[in-house]
Amino acid sequence: MRRSMNNRVRSAKWGARLVALTLLGSAALVPSVAIAGPQEDYAAVEHDYEQWLLSESPEYATALGVRTWDDQVSDPSIAAMDRRAAAAAALMARLDAIPAAALDAATRTNQAILHRQLSAQVEGNRFGQRLMLFSTYYSWHQGFAGMSENLPFANARDYRSYLTRIAQYPRVNDVSIDITRQAVAGGYVLPCSVLGNFSRSITGLIATDPIQSRIYEPFTRARPVDISEADWTAMQAEARDIITTKINPAFDKENRFFVDEYLPHCAANDSVSAEPGGAAYYAFRVAQETTTNMTPQQVHDLGLSEVARIRAEMETLARASGYADRAAMIAAMRANPANFVSDPEELMRRTARITRRIDGLLPRYFDLLPRTPYTIREIPAETAEQTTTAYYSGGNMAAGIAGTYYVNTSKLDQRPLWEIPALSLHESVPGHHLQIALQQELSIPMWRRNFTGFTAFTEGWGLYSEHLGIEMGMYDSPETNMGRLSYEMWRACRLVVDTGIHALNWDKARAVAFMRDNSALSDANIDAEVNRYISWPGQALGYKIGELRILALRAEAERALGTRFDVRRFHHAVLGQGSVPLDVLEMQIRDWIAAEQARAAP
Repeated sequence: MRRSMNNRVRSAKWGARLVALTLLGSAALVPSVAIAGPQEDYAAVEHDYEQWLLSESPEYATALGVRTWDDQVSDPSIAAMDRRAAAAAALMARLDAIPAAALDAATRTNQAILHRQLSAQVEGNRFGQRLMLFSTYYSWHQGFAGMSENLPFANARDYRSYLTRIAQYPRVNDVSIDITRQAVAGGYVLPCSVLGNFSRSITGLIATDPIQSRIYEPFTRARPVDISEADWTAMQAEARDIITTKINPAFDKENRFFVDEYLPHCAANDSVSAEPGGAAYYAFRVAQETTTNMTPQQVHDLGLSEVARIRAEMETLARASGYADRAAMIAAMRANPANFVSDPEELMRRTARITRRIDGLLPRYFDLLPRTPYTIREIPAETAEQTTTAYYSGGNMAAGIAGTYYVNTSKLDQRPLWEIPALSLHESVPGHHLQIALQQELSIPMWRRNFTGFTAFTEGWGLYSEHLGIEMGMYDSPETNMGRLSYEMWRACRLVVDTGIHALNWDKARAVAFMRDNSALSDANIDAEVNRYISWPGQALGYKIGELRILALRAEAERALGTRFDVRRFHHAVLGQGSVPLDVLEMQIRDWIAAEQARAAP
């Protein structure tokens, strides 16, 4: 999955600091001079939107090479949330005043996507769940601790900016704790069932020796040439002092708040619908994550249908492999020590070998590849035991940052080797890294390159990439093929479990039992995944729905084009406009099919 900030309302990184822009306040979002026509009107809205996005995400702006807000960090405050919603509403009003019929086709597409983005910002701010700033997958302390992974560190300015930013953590922490107190008072708290390891995600960041802190890591690198030895020593000392006197005490304060004030009020019910306004909020989340009009019940029913289909395929594979049924094959796989490693480094080596093999196959299936490379890292130890099997974090060529495929090396007895091919196809290439890095290099508006990622498209592409592994020959044993089917089953189960918990009043135990009965996932992975679905409602729904839509569009193209179908050109058509809602994708692929038919006509 793609790693992104999560507070259950916002799925992209937001900050605040509209003060420096003419965008501050609704009135400032209205153009003060006459514009020549609709196309120019739209260009003005898009320009203002892009500047607003950069100001709202000062750390990401730095990574993109925009240095206006280098001394600032994202503002989590309620005032900032309201300011953002007001600004989004003002931009949307300007956008709605532009007649779509007067725009060219490409601009109409951009207008529709931008309207969807702004509308979600406005609507999401109306829910009390906006006060929930952390889940089992994301927290403000982990986000801050990982900030350096997405910033440039090439010169003195970069390091000075970083020192300025990390010194602000106590304020960010205090604001976040205050918001969370309000969340507790309002009944917006995570269930007790998912919080067993959360405290460790905080305390694991407290380094008695500041040199061992994740936050200090940039100062362990080679000294930039424009920093003198004396200044470098002083900067390192300043970083150690900030960690010791400001950041560690803030982490300790947050942990005491969590243990003493939050945990005693955790929710007994696992469903978001039990929270005030929770049912309406969940419906909103389903629509946002799937980019469809499907109801929770329709999603649930689709999940049950997919579970039955995949289960039949698993039974067929098991019998063809000499087992009585799928349960017997999975049990034998789990019992075979050859399917596991005992050394984290060995798991990383096995994963790296698979990814290099996939790299070599890409030119057969893609005629457009990104310039930005990717690397592999272990998930930080303080979060590994409570988080998912792997995730991807995007890079940025301008900032000198590679994309990163993060691998979970905890609980190695529950990290089977048969999962590596499907997992790597999804998280690295041709999955998240290829799609996201390529999007950053497309000739589309900046906001679409860098600030747009619809889950149904992005994660749907990740699952499609797992399926593409069949053609690529990546599942070359019955075990890895069962691993692929288990991963497909995992995502089908999500449709059932997520909606079961949040719309049909399932509890965690029922969700875990359903996952255990239908997938080959280990108990540790099942627990972490169900915790994620509980604490991040709806996010997991886009995966399978997006994959099914991409596969259906490919089948439609193959039928229409016959022997003229070119898989490399199809992939180019899917990825060539970046992440889009599923209805937009359908329109684009059908236009592409028509163009391919015309191109081949005599």
